[in-house]
Amino acid sequence: MAKNIKQQYLDFDEYIRQGEPEKRERAEAWRVAIGLQAVDGLKTSEYLQETARRNIEGEITIDEARELVKEYYIKKTAHDNDDADKEEADRVSGNISKLLQTDAFTYSVAGLAAIHRAIFEGVFKHAGRFRDYDISKKEWVLRNDTVLYGRWQDLRMTVEYDLEQERQFDYTALNKEQMIEHLARFVAGLWQIHPFGEGNTRTTAIFTIKYLRSLGFSVNNDMFEHYSRYFRNALVRANYRNVQKGINAEPIFLVRFFRNLLLGETNELKNRYMIINPPEEWKDATGTRTSTEQVPEQVPEQAQDLLHTNNTLIIELIKVIGNEELSVSQLMERTGLKHRPNFIEYHLNPAIADGYIQLLYPKSPRHPRQKYLLTVKGQMLYQELTKQ
Repeated sequence: MAKNIKQQYLDFDEYIRQGEPEKRERAEAWRVAIGLQAVDGLKTSEYLQETARRNIEGEITIDEARELVKEYYIKKTAHDNDDADKEEADRVSGNISKLLQTDAFTYSVAGLAAIHRAIFEGVFKHAGRFRDYDISKKEWVLRNDTVLYGRWQDLRMTVEYDLEQERQFDYTALNKEQMIEHLARFVAGLWQIHPFGEGNTRTTAIFTIKYLRSLGFSVNNDMFEHYSRYFRNALVRANYRNVQKGINAEPIFLVRFFRNLLLGETNELKNRYMIINPPEEWKDATGTRTSTEQVPEQVPEQAQDLLHTNNTLIIELIKVIGNEELSVSQLMERTGLKHRPNFIEYHLNPAIADGYIQLLYPKSPRHPRQKYLLTVKGQMLYQELTKQ
């Protein structure tokens, strides 16, 4: 009997809880990859599950796993009605898992196209290519209306503009609530362009995970694993307006997703809350805030592990850097330390590894003018520390 989606996730729990670091990382990559297939109503095969297990155990590499899946469908003699869907889900899952098992990330138009190409290699002929036609899609949460997507003639220019605006954005003056809301707006805007003919949500999800990691965040993979369809519907609601019907874009659903994703909160995420003019029994019991209403200030206890640290050396370094860019010499001078190797090993490297501090020239670690600054995650904690 085929396993349902929830059972598929449970196969990896042991690796997540007790596995060696390498196995845990591979298991998390596969869980996200498989979970994201629900965005388009797809489910993976049992063969994919077994192949993923072998990769997690280290019996085969991720490339060998992808090749085995490819050969499985070439050689398969008995065919089922849902083979095409399962093949897409299996091959895309393998491709996504490979992407998530590597740290490589290019923040650019070409980088976004490269993610789409890598995800849908061997699945779509147009993998990595921007669409050359306009699209519309009937959405359940919009009662069969559609979001207005970008014109095909403007796609590259629009993506480039959004990425450049985000690149230049200054997070230093924002508190954590404002940072979360800004990140949600940026991701929603990028998705709304819909540059590809198919696979935009899965591409946006992987781009988002990699971008957030580059900002220093430890992403809660369970969110993309269990709430991938909610993520898509929240993107829809964040981009839909109908003035004639008195409906404005509603970002709060996506903000809730990001607060759970990055702060470890447990906001209730239900797809039925997002439907336009829901029946009484489907209405959001917590109430729907508008974008002008403030999100609660407190961060629950379970969020502490994602945002905060008990390492006093890291906390000291965050306070020293603040909104500046400082060299190693400047950091040592301000912390009153004189032994460079110890400072790097016990202060600087742990802060970088935990995602609080980043290099000004990350591709050139030995750059003669190398300096260090806070990541977005570091800035969030700095804002909290300076309030106290």
